[in-house]
Amino acid sequence: MQKLCELNDIPDGDAIGVQTPGGEVVVVRQGRELHAYRNMCPHLGIELNFMPDVFLDTEHRYIQCANHGALFQIEDGLCVFGPCQGEALVRLDVQLIDNSVWLMPAHATKD
Repeated sequence: MQKLCELNDIPDGDAIGVQTPGGEVVVVRQGRELHAYRNMCPHLGIELNFMPDVFLDTEHRYIQCANHGALFQIEDGLCVFGPCQGEALVRLDVQLIDNSVWLMPAHATKD
């Protein structure tokens, strides 16, 4: 497990980026519910944001790729608009423990 941040570091209804040894993680907060993804657009393999901690569209309903405007559902990372429609962000497992946000280890799977 790796501690990413405190819950209060993420404004409710918004997202932040947190650097980890494996690359930046995008953490979206909706109340006490958290969603986390690798900061990488499946279309071009580049970071989603141009500005630090700017990951959501203007209405804060979707994660948005700043490069080409693709929109991803917050709850599952599925692209619903843009050139990568039908693809998804790489979801990461995070847990809230005593108001700290923890990145859980990835479990190996067989292909």
